[in-house]
Amino acid sequence: MPELSLEELLFREQSKANTDMIIGIIMAKPALFDELFQLVLRNSEPVSRRAAWVADYCTEMNPGLLNDRVEQLASQIPRFGSDGLKRHGLKMINRAALPSENLGILTDTCFKWLQSQTESIAVKMNCMEFLYRVTKLYPDIAGELYDIIEIQLNDASPGFVNGGKKLLKKLSSRH
Repeated sequence: MPELSLEELLFREQSKANTDMIIGIIMAKPALFDELFQLVLRNSEPVSRRAAWVADYCTEMNPGLLNDRVEQLASQIPRFGSDGLKRHGLKMINRAALPSENLGILTDTCFKWLQSQTESIAVKMNCMEFLYRVTKLYPDIAGELYDIIEIQLNDASPGFVNGGKKLLKKLSSRH
């Protein structure tokens, strides 16, 4: 039987068992991460979302896999359409060094998504984390971040309220 490509493996099924099996393959042969990363960047449903799930866990176990790819990922996140791609892309970025070339575009995108009525709580939480990291470099935006979070607390889910209040506390303690 011929060996299946990563794309074929991702299409077999969307399950934790299949994801864990693909993670095992990548971790055993890290050179395959580039192929997986290209599937993420393709921004094509459902393969990119499934690949992002695997890439997220691989970079959690081996953050070095993302080292030379941060700028590329940061430039593509604003183009991602699916919630899963946005969530996993931002989680990976939040574990890596901040991008320099694409910091502005990603910062703008995160502010937009954080204020959106349609973005998921998970995407918003990852946006808050990213933007908080940016405030350490650019303290001028901390006030804007604080205000955006505070405005949303009244109508937010318990998860957003919890994370938002923790971040507001961290932002307040820096002044």
